[in-house]
Amino acid sequence: MASTADFRNGLVLNYNNELHVITEFQHVKPGKGPAFVRTKLRNIKTGRVIDNTFNAGVKVETARVEQRPHQFIYKDDYGYTFMDTSTFEQIVLPDAMVPFADLMKEGQEVTILMHAETEQPLTAELPTTVELMVTYTEPGLKGDTATNTLKPATVETGARIQVPLFIDQDTKIRVDTRNYAYVERVK
Repeated sequence: MASTADFRNGLVLNYNNELHVITEFQHVKPGKGPAFVRTKLRNIKTGRVIDNTFNAGVKVETARVEQRPHQFIYKDDYGYTFMDTSTFEQIVLPDAMVPFADLMKEGQEVTILMHAETEQPLTAELPTTVELMVTYTEPGLKGDTATNTLKPATVETGARIQVPLFIDQDTKIRVDTRNYAYVERVK
């Protein structure tokens, strides 16, 4: 059991008999009335995000999860195959349990959340940023860098993201895996 004072991003709660992870939270103390905590909870099984408000000091049931490093090996008809980097055991996760899979390339290090009591895999999490090569984008116009204009680009994994005009084909870029946003060029 944890109270609302223990909330942090990544905390896994047993809410409505399903496991949810806190993606955002905000403690609010209005001028009138009691304090409360506004949260965004992502259902681990379905990936659906819900908004919920907890009164300050309320006890909630937490689930014990472990983060284990794995390496993405390949994708086939059964799902995504990962290898535990310490025991070399392989597990297969279905598409629904691997968010942002189109930013993942073979050999990519990921973290898999495992339910500690049942040893059941819950979800795979990519690092916050990944480095990918741009395979196709329209050429930018010379001197057209005064505005913050973006253009579509396809990266080596097949994902389409928006990049600044100065990014050309065969440029290595860093991409934020939470929102498909361009971060910077990689030298």
